[in-house]
Amino acid sequence: MNGMRYEAPSSIDEASALLAGASGEARVLAGGTDLLVQLRSGMVAPELVVDVKNIEEMMTYSVNDGAYTIGAAVPSAQLHEDADLLGMWTGVVEAMDLVGSTQIQGRASLGGNLCNASPAADSVPAMIAAGAICNVAGPNGRREVPVEDICTGPGQTSLAKGEIVVSISLPKQAPRTGDAYLRFIPRTEMDIAVVGAGVCLSLDDSGTCTDARVSLGAVAPTALLVKECADALIGTKVDDAAMANLDAAARAAASPIDDKRGTVEFRTKVSGVLARRAAAIALERAGS
Repeated sequence: MNGMRYEAPSSIDEASALLAGASGEARVLAGGTDLLVQLRSGMVAPELVVDVKNIEEMMTYSVNDGAYTIGAAVPSAQLHEDADLLGMWTGVVEAMDLVGSTQIQGRASLGGNLCNASPAADSVPAMIAAGAICNVAGPNGRREVPVEDICTGPGQTSLAKGEIVVSISLPKQAPRTGDAYLRFIPRTEMDIAVVGAGVCLSLDDSGTCTDARVSLGAVAPTALLVKECADALIGTKVDDAAMANLDAAARAAASPIDDKRGTVEFRTKVSGVLARRAAAIALERAGS
């Protein structure tokens, strides 16, 4: 912790320049609900901490023709208070509501939960299922990156030196679309997912699934976008046979580890169970 430098820039360009110019490890401070714990425990000792809470673009969100652009540092509690957002991307908001306590949610953000790069992050499978896109800024300008391409492993991201996730865009939702996120934890709340599953699906007027995205968390080094799970649903009425195929596809995609919180066998089975249950909730939401 000796000699750590703290900066609080007021623009994206300034933040990017600070991160790009750091001689040692640099960390972004958004909500700080992960970073401060890591600093105090000695897990990380960055040379530079860049606090982004003075950057308006990262602390605000907007809706344009049904599409939401959410600043990467907007507290999750603020998102839950938006009835329109909660009604549209219910699964994404509910996923962030599972992160920590009420106090934590006053600080924790979608961008922070993503860039902490935990395989068990709750909001990430929900955002992947929703087709969310990250707006990334850096020394070479701006680019758009699908959420599923940000994390490359535990604690690792695809962001280059000086790059920062500025905001996350949730697309305008197609008609008759619903999303859901579920997780299994050993306790009733405030625990880390042993398995997580996010599902988003769309129906036509006959009730046939025309599009789907399914993501699994905590069963691989990063959250997974599982095409085979989507394929199990698309073209069906999301009936029992489709659900059985979804279950099998989720189990096949899972490649978890054994640890004190769950065995490989248990996590694999629960992947299928949660994918089915999340799909049932998404189906109900799409139908209503």
